[in-house]
Amino acid sequence: MRAMARGLGGIVAAALMASVVSAAVEPPSTVVTALPLATAQNSPLLVSADMRGGIDLSGPWHYSIDPFRAGLAGFHGETPDLGQRRYLDIDVAKEMASDNRAMYEFNLDHAPLTVLPSSWLTAAPEMRHYQGLVWYQRHFDVPASRHGRLFLRFGAANYSAYVFLNGKPVGRHEGGFTPFAFEVTGLLRDGDNQITVGVDSQATPATVPPPVTDWENYGGLTRQVRLVETPDTFVDDAWVRLTRDGQIAADVHLNGPAAAKKTVRLRIGELGVDIPGTTDAQGNWHGAIAAPAALVRWSPDRPKLYDVAVDAGEDHWKDRIGFRTIEVRGTDILLNGKPIFLRGISLHEEEIGAAPTRAITPASARALLGEIKDGLHGNYVRLAHYPHSELMTRTADELGLLVWSEVPVYWMIAWDNPATLATARNMLAENILRDRNRASIAIWSVANETPVTDARNSFLRTLVADARRLDDTRLISAALLVDHGKGPGAPVMTLADPLAEAVDVLALNTYNGWYTADRLSDLPATRWNVPTDKPLVFSEFGADALAGFHKPQKFSEDYQADYYRATLAMADKLPTLRGMSPWILKDFRSPRRQNPDFQMGWNRKGLISETGVRKMAFYVLSDYYQAKDKAAAAR
Repeated sequence: MRAMARGLGGIVAAALMASVVSAAVEPPSTVVTALPLATAQNSPLLVSADMRGGIDLSGPWHYSIDPFRAGLAGFHGETPDLGQRRYLDIDVAKEMASDNRAMYEFNLDHAPLTVLPSSWLTAAPEMRHYQGLVWYQRHFDVPASRHGRLFLRFGAANYSAYVFLNGKPVGRHEGGFTPFAFEVTGLLRDGDNQITVGVDSQATPATVPPPVTDWENYGGLTRQVRLVETPDTFVDDAWVRLTRDGQIAADVHLNGPAAAKKTVRLRIGELGVDIPGTTDAQGNWHGAIAAPAALVRWSPDRPKLYDVAVDAGEDHWKDRIGFRTIEVRGTDILLNGKPIFLRGISLHEEEIGAAPTRAITPASARALLGEIKDGLHGNYVRLAHYPHSELMTRTADELGLLVWSEVPVYWMIAWDNPATLATARNMLAENILRDRNRASIAIWSVANETPVTDARNSFLRTLVADARRLDDTRLISAALLVDHGKGPGAPVMTLADPLAEAVDVLALNTYNGWYTADRLSDLPATRWNVPTDKPLVFSEFGADALAGFHKPQKFSEDYQADYYRATLAMADKLPTLRGMSPWILKDFRSPRRQNPDFQMGWNRKGLISETGVRKMAFYVLSDYYQAKDKAAAAR
């Protein structure tokens, strides 16, 4: 299994090192290049780290903007002088008071405070549209009686992160939505410790995603930061799943000096599963048994989770895991061997409220996903356009929602840049390795709305191949574009994307009647030219509506509701359609949407407003899904 989990290492690591020069958003400097780069291939995975003990570093942090990145490099690209090094472990005021030659142009001890995790966009009014580098700093205590190893683990930092502990460089990471960790056992001191993190949100033509998107770029430490404790040798990765041939299989990797030839044991107490084994010379172990007859398979109707444990010496790894199979047979999507229609909606990682800050909590995750499960009668969610918080996928496990999980290979990526490909591959690996134990994950998506070129095709086929190597138990897709034509009295839609051959599920974004001049009355007669040998899902369709606005025109609730009625009537005529995730559950911030009468910086395609008010179209889709559910139950 470790060959599968780490098989991308040589290629990706080499290309990622190249990206330091060709894709970095900051100028080269001694400080930047001295920091080790965290990737899924050369750093601890700490799978299910949120279930390990440790110190939660959520709470107040000082912050300081650095728009010219002076803390990373001097203005000639050299190492920054002492007066700009935000990460120094000193008392700035004391140093300057004791020596009139000392001069510092920062003092994070006296800088403004914000509460993390969150985006800096909501830290203060003047930060609302800031994009660039921000330094965060706080102090925390570590007991002298600690044992084993300790890691700083970040749920996400958007987009590039530079981490320092007690003034010493720890590491850096690129990618705004996936976790990373650094070992700091030897850098910690008894009692007070200082952590400093520089987070740079600025996108470039070489980053993933690129600078132009249709959502808010929430810079900052938007997910939990923890100091995680482990024994000297610990379970770094454990992937436990139900295979399509009916076995409970586990692949385990140990990290530490005693990883080789180590006794391990997989336990699922409720099922009476107890499988002993011994790791190989690389610390890997694979085990499998026939699934017990008592196993309850996870499904949206019965989202059963089991307490799963792996014992390895002093380490006792644990997770909550559901067991199910997902596959394609002809044009059907099969869950646990039975056809399922995916009744879903798309969703951005924004909590409900007038001033979202991308700080998902258990309560906000349940509020969002509960609207889908209970309000829309859904069984599926597209978490667009990037990996969402672990809290979202864990909550989907608990509520019983199948998940489409995506990396931000979006619109105009630098397809010919090897460093951009390396970054995308690493993001995909970090996403899959984090969430392979989540029963809810059904589809890995490698892209959204990308124009067809030879370079793009090669780029995306590489990602598809990576996903298959890392996880052979789930389906692969990408949200594709279709060609719009005019036929006699109705649109003609043609899928001509060669990537259709490489994916398991065909997924199309279509906005007939919103971004086109089609009459809504013509939509049900739309003719679709799509491959007929694979299941099809509508990954997006939608129309904007300002909640409370009622007039016979676009941007009204009435038009949005009529749009949904016409599009659903069109969908019912596609014989291979097996699901949909309309765009989108909730109105979300998007700086490109600036109509002052209706948008005001919000994309209004939500079925609920940003504050949770349900629009007319919400009930149109809810009634449609409820009828679909009842019809399926009657069969």
